[in-house]
Amino acid sequence: MIEGEAVRLAELLKGLDIVQVDGDTAVDIADVCYDSRKCRPASLFVAVPGLKADGHDYIAQAQGLGAKAVVLERPCSVPPGVTVVRVSDSRRSLGVLGKNFYGNPSRGLCIVGVTGTSGKTTITYLLESIFSAAGFKAGVLGTVNYRFGGKTMPAPNTTPESLELQRMLREMADAGVQKVVMEVSSHSLELRRVDDCEFDIGIFTNLSQEHLDYHSTMEDYFLAKRRFFDTLLDGRKDGRKYRMIVNADDPWGGRLLQEVQGKVLTFAMEKTADVSAGKASFSVEGIEAELKTPGGALSVRSALIGRFNLSNILAAAAAAFALDIPAESIRAGIGNLKTIPGRLEKITSLKGPSVFVDYAHKEAALRGVLENLSPFKKGRFITVFGCGGDRDRQKRPLMGKAAVTFSDLTILTSDNPRSEDPMEIIREIERGINSGVARKLETSDLSDRGEKGYLIIPDRRAAINLAIGIAGRNDMVLIAGKGHETYQIIGSRTVPFDDRTVAGEALAARGH
Repeated sequence: MIEGEAVRLAELLKGLDIVQVDGDTAVDIADVCYDSRKCRPASLFVAVPGLKADGHDYIAQAQGLGAKAVVLERPCSVPPGVTVVRVSDSRRSLGVLGKNFYGNPSRGLCIVGVTGTSGKTTITYLLESIFSAAGFKAGVLGTVNYRFGGKTMPAPNTTPESLELQRMLREMADAGVQKVVMEVSSHSLELRRVDDCEFDIGIFTNLSQEHLDYHSTMEDYFLAKRRFFDTLLDGRKDGRKYRMIVNADDPWGGRLLQEVQGKVLTFAMEKTADVSAGKASFSVEGIEAELKTPGGALSVRSALIGRFNLSNILAAAAAAFALDIPAESIRAGIGNLKTIPGRLEKITSLKGPSVFVDYAHKEAALRGVLENLSPFKKGRFITVFGCGGDRDRQKRPLMGKAAVTFSDLTILTSDNPRSEDPMEIIREIERGINSGVARKLETSDLSDRGEKGYLIIPDRRAAINLAIGIAGRNDMVLIAGKGHETYQIIGSRTVPFDDRTVAGEALAARGH
């Protein structure tokens, strides 16, 4: 689809599971939309049932703005003169229509999908850097943002809705992008957003408790992820040496290897794998390691911190090796990446404490960050974190337990409380804290630096200011949960808030 060029409706409908058509399919369609407010003359409106609103209720509005045709999944009143296409599943049809309208852009791109609970964002940044070092134009779709060709766009979803995804892939292809790295969320797999993309390789990082407010059980969560490998990586692109890159250290990765057939390349820190780590050293300055690959040993240096980031490096190196990227480009790409927004991002301080901001917002991720930072601490370890409202409540006490296990002082605060009472969220976190491990403190107790405890400060800014204000020069402060986010959601309001900015201001107030 070239910008401004219309497509015959009959062409757009190819591949849809059509129940009935009423009207002319020879009409030309200038645009496809599922938000009635964005319809324009000669557009096709897709009525998709959503969690908060149903597109079927806005067909008249779409027609009023110029829609010539509508795709729907249940009978309803449609204004005269509009072609009606009834399908079995409107949401599923949206991806097919997007693929047809934008000319199946994924077929001409090399696309790497990264899925799992933790590590997705870091791996996309590593692969982007490796591809750039190899001379390829790269595009990225992920949690932090969507970016290619010097353009950066906000990311309302980790993985875009199917129609936007096809549009962005078309824009990338037209801009000369050759390699695309995409975070593939479990939500996008469940909602079929990526079903109409032709992936070259899929990477499985790990699986731990997350999104159980949506998937209900870990089994359902795993099955959503497995679908990517056993259904979407089905060989639509031929000639690939490998189809899957799987973390052999992770138990769910081991299960995936047993249940899904295909050309696979494994990576691991502990177990035997195709890509693994030999000798490695870790510091707050980064990682030095020797990678063992089917192509030989590869020595790398990275500014990323901790053992879990070496696992991410192994995943990225395995994918690059599978795509025949030269070893020197893999080495250079890993070395060139200096930081990742909100992923153990160090806030500069010449004489003050070491302050890190991280996106860890589930128990396994928080535990992993704490375990990896702990060997580097010289003084106290202070952790500031909260849990998001209207999300998986089961993880709250687990995160509380993890925080106090590794921290000398834990400050419980707000994250994005959304519609929930911030104090009720904190109370649920508090239920996971054993008073024998950490005592509940008041600010007046903080003069005793030797006592292990936790403090409740619901105001996140105040919590961060206090943590940095009382930290000694050799102390370490971790601010977890929001990472790269530049906002806080309180009730129905979204207000500007960036942990990195607040931490920087707190350090500046100390004179550092």
